[in-house]
Amino acid sequence: MRNFSRSMPRGDFNYQCLVAPMQVSGSKIADLRDHYGLKFTKHMPFGTLRDEEGHMYSLVRAVNGPGSSPNPTKFLYLSTRVDNETLRLNPEIIEPRAATLFPKRWLENDTAYWSSLEDEAGQPWKMSASGSSFTWREEGLLDLQGSLIGTGTQWYVPGEEWGTFYVSQLYDVTGTCEGRAVKGIICLDQVWLPEGGAIHFEKDIVVNNKMHVAWWTFATIYKDGSWDSGSFMVGHENLGYAIFQNERGEIRCSTNIEGQVKHPDGSYFAESAKILVDGDEEWEFLPDPKGRMVDFVGGFPVTAQQEGRWRRVGDTREPDRWVAWGESDRRNGSARNVFGSEIK
Repeated sequence: MRNFSRSMPRGDFNYQCLVAPMQVSGSKIADLRDHYGLKFTKHMPFGTLRDEEGHMYSLVRAVNGPGSSPNPTKFLYLSTRVDNETLRLNPEIIEPRAATLFPKRWLENDTAYWSSLEDEAGQPWKMSASGSSFTWREEGLLDLQGSLIGTGTQWYVPGEEWGTFYVSQLYDVTGTCEGRAVKGIICLDQVWLPEGGAIHFEKDIVVNNKMHVAWWTFATIYKDGSWDSGSFMVGHENLGYAIFQNERGEIRCSTNIEGQVKHPDGSYFAESAKILVDGDEEWEFLPDPKGRMVDFVGGFPVTAQQEGRWRRVGDTREPDRWVAWGESDRRNGSARNVFGSEIK
């Protein structure tokens, strides 16, 4: 049973979430209709690839919806090859790319497609996604193809003035990046916000109000062929959800989640993190030693983005490829209703 420390205004549900699995299809990926009075803002393909030497390449492209209000992201590319210490933005690779604001989009044979514009400056790109497959090509840089992992996920948090509806699907990909063979996971997220809203930027009920302590999307494919994936958020008041799935087709959802993040002195990034779901299921974050996205601190996104791996405590399976791109931030706090502060 939930406890409330205050009586909310009409339309305010104290950050309670709905969460559920979602059937994936190309036609639904391409469908930009409103939901719950919220407007479609963008598709967000992002993820992390690794080459045979263990170097990471993390990238994201904004695929903005017609008439939406973009945030500062257009195309971001980070690599551990920049300084061999952590994931750093690579301006030499970013700057020549087409910085598409509103892409060409179409639907063909239940596959959604997006691309740069024909008369646009910069190196072109093209992407496709369906209920079974995914491709992403950035001319001269990247060529990926892969298949859907499990099913999609969706969560919704209502508010008196603002709200967020967020959906995601993950793809297991292989291909080339900077001429090197790579493999990894690409997430394709979509978000609906109030009119004029932009994720992490404007009218974002969670981020603008500094409500979340930890928010991650993750997937791990193990060397024995098994896999697990999930998405979760832990925050203040009653904010929180978790959804997990695996290769056996088991899908589990809960809003009974607590978490604890430890930030070392002088850092906004997580040194360790754990979540507890339904009071007895514990997961832990294994930060990649080179997984901190340090160039974002003080800029955009506003939270400390970080790579690593999430696993259920006690799981000894050996991973083959994975993603765990998420965020914590000591400014938001370290646990539910344990509020944070700036570094002094």
